[in-house]
Amino acid sequence: MFEILAQLEVFMILATWLTVVTICILGAMSPGPSLAIVLKQTLTGGRRNGMITAINHGLGVGVYAFLSILGLAAMITTSAVAFSVLQWGGAAYLAWLGVKGLLATPHGDGPFPEAITTASAARDGFLVVFLNPKIAVFFLALFSQVVGTDTSTLAKSGYAATAMVIDAGWYMLVVWLFSSPRWLAMLRQKAVWFERLFGLVLLGLAGHLVVGVLDGK
Repeated sequence: MFEILAQLEVFMILATWLTVVTICILGAMSPGPSLAIVLKQTLTGGRRNGMITAINHGLGVGVYAFLSILGLAAMITTSAVAFSVLQWGGAAYLAWLGVKGLLATPHGDGPFPEAITTASAARDGFLVVFLNPKIAVFFLALFSQVVGTDTSTLAKSGYAATAMVIDAGWYMLVVWLFSSPRWLAMLRQKAVWFERLFGLVLLGLAGHLVVGVLDGK
């Protein structure tokens, strides 16, 4: 009897974990500012910068996932001030990156508009998530459906870690696909124009965020 109950519990945990995996994959694959940032860093900095951006993006997602598991993310979503500050901060950050992209000009003798650094890749990857409080709303909604009072701390941590790994893994796959030498050689011939295109996209996303904030969404 106890063996059957133990097997049933393992089955339920596995089913819940697969639910988390499915939803997190769909969430990671949805296009938005994150994809634009990852592609921008991959184009200008190559595979290394792209991977750093992807990993730090995953860490940002992990922060919100673990905060949600611990119940601390609710402090952000229920505080109108904190939520608005993060939303406006996110919009301002995307707008700043967008303006930089639109004003891009060739740097010295090379095609790149600015010096390439791994620090900017890490910064952009993390901040594009951290300054988006809707990530906290997403995880609160997700974990409220799969986490109960009887869920162990180990299982909760596993769900949060799963979200972090899936997000980083998805964007690392995107980087790997778009950073092949053949692709990069072709794209870098028009690096400045792609930088300006990404700038336009980021400005549009920033404007969309501002409209959402003003509409109370």
